[in-house]
Amino acid sequence: MNSNINNETQDSCINEVCPVETALNIIGGKWKGVIIYRLLDGKKRFNELNRMLPKITHRMLTLQLRELERDGIVKRTVYAEVPPKVEYELTNFGLSIKPIISAIYNFGVEYKNLK
Repeated sequence: MNSNINNETQDSCINEVCPVETALNIIGGKWKGVIIYRLLDGKKRFNELNRMLPKITHRMLTLQLRELERDGIVKRTVYAEVPPKVEYELTNFGLSIKPIISAIYNFGVEYKNLK
């Protein structure tokens, strides 16, 4: 476990907003982590993401991308073309989540192997 995590820092979370809670509010939920994972290797268009995540509805993908954009994790670029072209990519701040997503990926692999 990270040396920054100890009883003192855990106790401080009782009296103020816990950084873990803050992070999970931003990247938590069923789809945000998977969307971030899919964007780690570069820009994607909406339909490309939708094909990569066949179980997510169009509406839910839209909502999750908007929230990630609002929170500074994802950048949305609209090109002045007909038909309209929109691409999504991780911001520099969003890219800082890569080690976390990698750790979650590895945890998922280990967990699947236990089953």
